[in-house]
Amino acid sequence: MNATATTTASPADTLAAVTAFLFEEAALLDQRRWFDWLELFTPDGMYWAPLRPDQPDPINHVSLFYEDAMMREVRARRLEEKRAWSQQPQVHAARIVGNIRLGTATVAGETVVHSTFLMAESRLSLPQRLLSGFYTHRLVPRGGGFAIVEKRIDLIDSEEVHATLEAFL
Repeated sequence: MNATATTTASPADTLAAVTAFLFEEAALLDQRRWFDWLELFTPDGMYWAPLRPDQPDPINHVSLFYEDAMMREVRARRLEEKRAWSQQPQVHAARIVGNIRLGTATVAGETVVHSTFLMAESRLSLPQRLLSGFYTHRLVPRGGGFAIVEKRIDLIDSEEVHATLEAFL
């Protein structure tokens, strides 16, 4: 990854680096490179979509999903399974990530990034659907780039009834 993570970088340099990281993450997902995307996480990294926008934590409240490394891998393998009923037809998606801004980290060494996203999802004969909302990434430096400690997805309609969320958001 070309994004550089340093603790001495200026805010503008950090913003440029995290922007490149978020764009690369979106490209991996759009290209269905699930296992490369999994490598972006720290070993204890979490992937979370709360049910409510003001939800403070995933432990004491219901979430749309809250996945550790094992659950993300299970989902990635299911998305790649040629005979999986849930993938007939196969999901394809394209994302736009924007309004990227740095947040305030509460843990030393972390970079918090807020952004918005729009994701179009297509499954051949099914109607295309749009998902949109807000990302919050908690990142740590790793090997000249970043690793994801937590990716939180706040869908703008999180409290609505949703069809199955098959693909990674």
